[in-house]
Amino acid sequence: MTMTVTLAVLAASLVSTGLLVWLERRPSDPFRVRLIPTTPLIFLSIVVAVLMVVHLVNMMGVQTGR
Repeated sequence: MTMTVTLAVLAASLVSTGLLVWLERRPSDPFRVRLIPTTPLIFLSIVVAVLMVVHLVNMMGVQTGR
């Protein structure tokens, strides 16, 4: 992955996290069913963001892992 793709994926995951947190905190309507399971998607987008940050650090030359 190039730096541009990594930054784009990082930005997309951060924006999706913000959008999903906003959807999660909206007041619930007891007569409407939410079709998007926001909590697992928030977790997934945060995991992707952390992976992209680690990838960026590795691309800058810092050795992570063993």
